[in-house]
Amino acid sequence: MSLFDWLRGAPTVVAAEVPAVLPPAPTPTDITAALDQIDRQVAGDATLSGAVRARVRRVASRLRDIVPRMDNSGLATLDQYSLIATATSYLPEALGGYVRLPRDWANSRPVMGAKTPLLILIDQLDLLAVTVDRMYDAVLQRDAAALVAHGRFLRDKFAPGTPETAPSELAPVPAARAKAANPLDLDGP
Repeated sequence: MSLFDWLRGAPTVVAAEVPAVLPPAPTPTDITAALDQIDRQVAGDATLSGAVRARVRRVASRLRDIVPRMDNSGLATLDQYSLIATATSYLPEALGGYVRLPRDWANSRPVMGAKTPLLILIDQLDLLAVTVDRMYDAVLQRDAAALVAHGRFLRDKFAPGTPETAPSELAPVPAARAKAANPLDLDGP
C-alpha cells in the first residue's frame, strides 16, 4: 500500500499473522551431546592448562549427574533453564572464548585489571561449578526429603508412639546378638 492509496482511503490489506514456531527445548540427549562435545574439545586441546581441564571436567561431570534426574528433580523452571543453558551455552561459550585466543597471550596479558583471560576463565568456571553444585544439592534434597518422609511413615506404621531417635543415639548392639537377631540373615543364627 502506497502513501497515495492510504490518503485516498483505500482498504488496508492485513496479512494473516503466522504463529511463531519455537524450537523444542533441549532433551537430556541434547544436553549430554553438548557435554560430550565439551569433553572432546578439552581432550583435543593439549595447550589447555590443568586448572582449566579440571574445572571444565568438574562442571561437566556434575551436569551429567543432574541430567538423568532433570524430569523429576523438583527444580524450578528457572533452575532447569539454568541447567540447560550451562551445558549448552554458558560452559561452551566461556571455554570457546578462551580457546580462540593464542595461549601465550591469554595466559600472560592482563585484560581486566590485573586479570589475564586465563584467570577470568577460571573465575567463570568456578562460578559455574558453585552454581551447578547448588542445583545438584537441590535435586538430591528432594530425594532425601522423600527418604525422611518414608522413614516417618514406617515409624508411624510399625512403631507408633516411638519417639524419633537419631542413629547416633542408639546403643550399639553386640556383634553376636546382632547376627542372631537379624531376620534378614540368610546364613541363620
